[in-house]
This record gives sequence, structure tokens and C-alpha cells, in this order.
Amino acid sequence: MFDFSVPVNRYGTYCTQWDYVADRFGCDDLLPFTISDMDFSVAPCIQKALATRLEHSVFGYSRWNHDDFKLAICGWFKRRYHTELDSHSIVYGPSVIYIISQLVQLWTEVGDGVLVHTPAYDAFANMLNANQRQLLTSPLLKTDTGSYEIDWPQFEAQAARIECKVLLLCSPQNPTGRVWTRDELTRMAQICQHHNVNVISDDIHMDIAFSDYISWPQVAVDQQWALVSSASKSFNIPALTGAYAVIADESMRDGYLTQLKAAHGLSSPSILGVIGHIAAYNEGEEWLDCLKEYLHSNLHYVAEQLNQAFPELHYQVPQGTYLAWIDLNPLNIDMDALQQLLINDHRVAIMRGDTYGIEGTGYVRLNVGCPRSKVEMGVTALIAALNELVIR
Repeated sequence: MFDFSVPVNRYGTYCTQWDYVADRFGCDDLLPFTISDMDFSVAPCIQKALATRLEHSVFGYSRWNHDDFKLAICGWFKRRYHTELDSHSIVYGPSVIYIISQLVQLWTEVGDGVLVHTPAYDAFANMLNANQRQLLTSPLLKTDTGSYEIDWPQFEAQAARIECKVLLLCSPQNPTGRVWTRDELTRMAQICQHHNVNVISDDIHMDIAFSDYISWPQVAVDQQWALVSSASKSFNIPALTGAYAVIADESMRDGYLTQLKAAHGLSSPSILGVIGHIAAYNEGEEWLDCLKEYLHSNLHYVAEQLNQAFPELHYQVPQGTYLAWIDLNPLNIDMDALQQLLINDHRVAIMRGDTYGIEGTGYVRLNVGCPRSKVEMGVTALIAALNELVIR
């Protein structure tokens, strides 16, 4: 019912991924597979809701604290994830990383530690460094099957450190694409409670899970947590701005709202962001289900082509996200040389894995949230560049 194969020209729209690719790669006019937004038009229900609001022509101060916004979120979690949320526990924020940053500041002191599974979304480390907090890493272990597992003894040793105050969980995990099981989440919850570690669960990729996504409220053993998410990733509306958090403890919730409203003057949201969320969560399920099928097919295409060209990679389709996390270490190539070949000879921009920490050395992260024709060009370029570097 929805055609995701039609390319959309994003040049000239002030697009971070296309118009400003030179910021990261030093060259314009590269085919980008970088920033994690998608090249698809948004769901028709969102376009219609926005068009209707634009016709009104008055764009004054607006509110988020009403049932239309909060019950849309509650309904989404109940229908999709069998999770009952208390609407009073829901708060707004302009972005997921903003909310996380405020919670980190509220729940920790300068010098305290925040535990993160690595490799990790690079904004986590940047945010913690800017707020003078320690990044405590829990490196994921790659298994023989190509999946990624928690090193439980190391994880608990980090959680037990006196300076560790918060677990910043990414669920599903970016960039590996792991979708945590109920047993894994339950074990993390018990460890964090035992060591008095608060939990912030960044679930922005929850809607692009290909195996069962379990929300943190289903495993929480106390009230010392927040789930932070947004429709921006799955419905491709980050430019509208807007995110939300479920903060279980009332005093913690009040502390966050003081930051949002009084300290930063952000109590009036983007009305288009609010309307986009309401439309997505009330009317966008069919579009999302079709999108997930298309994205999963794109990821399978990447796996087929890479493993045919280089069987030693054993690349596996991730359990979630539209990001292909590809381990090139078995090829023993020069990653600097690969980057230069991709940019200068093939005119393609693909993110290096070490952007996401030392554990990403030798990896690349390929965004497949785009028409198959673009994926084919990117994978063809990557294979050609690798063939130039691999010693057979």
C-alpha cells in the first residue's frame, strides 16, 4: 500500500545527511549513508495532519500537557508493546538527547559515572563529557553467531563502582542492533537496584525492532528509572522536534519539569511536533508495519551481497534498527584507505565504526533507511572498495 522505492530528492532542504555531508567527510556531492534518518516521505496520516494545521495560519504558543498527546503515547505502548503507562508520568522534551542530558544532570554530580554498553551512539559520550560526567563502558562481546552479548561479570563490576550512578541503556542498541530479551533486561534491573543505580532507557529505536521489544516498565523493580523515546526515528520526523519520557518517580518528574520550564524556558513545544506524534501514534501503524518489512528486506540484501563477496564476514541481519553494523576486521584492511577510496573514487559516505568508540574499530555503520536502489549503490561501492584492498 505504501511505495518506499521512490527516491526523494533531499538536496536544497537544509538536510544534514545530504546538504552538509562535507561537515564529516570533507567533500560535497557524496551519496550518504550516515545520519540515522530516512530518505522516505513520512506517513500520509502525518502529512495530512500537518497540512490541516498549517491551513489554520496562526502558530502561537502551544501545550503538550494534554490528553491528546499523552494518551496517544499510552495507546501506542498498550497496543504495540503490551505496556500500561500512567499518563501522569509522561513529560515532553525537545529531543531524546536533551531529556537524557537533563536527567543525567539531575541524578548525578560532576565526576559521577554513567554506565553505557559500547560501542555506543556517539552523542552519549559527547553529552557526558560536556556535562563533566564519566563514561563507564561495558563492552559488548561479539559471539560466534555474529550477535552481541553482555559481559555480565564486567557489567556488574562497573555497576558496583561507587561513582556509578546511572545506567544509560540503549534499547534497541545503537549501533549493534541488539534487541534485549526480557531475561537480559530483568537481570540489568536487578543489578541496578542492588547497587542503587538509576536507569535511563533510550528507546528511540523501539519501533524498528524485528524481534520482541520489551519496554523497561515491564521489568522495572523500583521507581528509579525513566524511559525516553520519540516518534522521530520510526516515523522520520526529527525536524519537527519533540520527544517524551516516562518518569516513574513523581519527585524525579517534578525535578525534570523544573529544568524544562523554569531553567530552560522550553514548556511551549513545536505544535507541528506534537501533532506529528499524535497522528503517528493514532493512525500510523499500518505504514510503520510496511516500512519495517521494507527495511528488513534492505538489511537482508546487504547480508546477501556482503556474504557472497566475502564469506569470511558472516554478516548477520540485526535484530533491530535500520543500521547495518558491519565487522570488517576479518578482512584485515586499512580503514583509512577504505574511507579514502569510498570518498574519492566511489563518492560514497559511510560512517566508520570507531566513531562509536574503540570497540567499533574495523567496523562501518551503513544506514539502509532509503530506497533499495540507493542501498544497491552503497553496497556495490563498499564491495568494490574492499576488493581493491583485500589481499586474496
